[in-house]
Amino acid sequence: MSTPTEEFELTAPELTADDLLVLEDPHFGPETVVIVTGAASGIGRATAVALAANGLTVVGADIDEDGLDGTVDLADDVGAEGEIQPTQTDLADDGDVEAMVETAAEAGDLRYVANIAGMQHISPIPDFPPEKYDLLLDVMLRAPFITAKFAMPHIRATDDGVGAIANMSSVHGQYATQDKAAYITAKHGLNGLTRAIAAEGEGTLRGFSVSAGYVLTPLMLNQIEDTAEERGISEREVVEDVMLGQARTKEMLTPAEVANLFVFGFSKHGTHLNGADMLWDGGYTHTYE
Repeated sequence: MSTPTEEFELTAPELTADDLLVLEDPHFGPETVVIVTGAASGIGRATAVALAANGLTVVGADIDEDGLDGTVDLADDVGAEGEIQPTQTDLADDGDVEAMVETAAEAGDLRYVANIAGMQHISPIPDFPPEKYDLLLDVMLRAPFITAKFAMPHIRATDDGVGAIANMSSVHGQYATQDKAAYITAKHGLNGLTRAIAAEGEGTLRGFSVSAGYVLTPLMLNQIEDTAEERGISEREVVEDVMLGQARTKEMLTPAEVANLFVFGFSKHGTHLNGADMLWDGGYTHTYE
């Protein structure tokens, strides 16, 4: 338990070239295009940079134009060989999503999609604003569906039809905690969309998801503050008791660690990862005391 006099501060870690998984793969080159949504910060930024470090052409999509410029700068800082093309996109707008996919298709062979963009709102269901619920579902569930709708024909049109659509799920796609109804609903639905993509992908076009425990991102830092206020406890108690209390690995993941899972999943090493979820949660979901 913390006391009011204790200082507690978390910051998102800085990403370096040493943090990134780089693999040899016949499709990892500048002619191959990958879409990464939510690319202006957090896991999306790290994934865009990691895939660029593997030589791919990355269409980094986000509504935050300045954040996208920061992602491009970070890729330059780590010496990424691939190019990141920043693409300002409102994922709640179907037309913007379709335009994002067309931009990617014009840049080369569109083979991969990483649907990572996420939002959070902390509130009990009776007080949950319906407009917030709709927005979270639009960004985290409808947009991945619309992206898949337009991306799948382009992936199939490549010379061998090999590619993958990966969705950022969560431990909250496995179970529910309080005050996150929209987020939990979106992540559970995203797991279903992942399986639907795999069912229609004929083996070469794969669908998979990544479920992480708590990741030290700007979104998470805001969530710590909101959860502390909602539950009337300290931020330290949120991290140590609420977030990591059930986990066996007593530290948060970094965005780079999650980004590396997308790199592995897209690569030739992920050939049999299809319709399944990569659960990387430190024992949170399947163990308890």
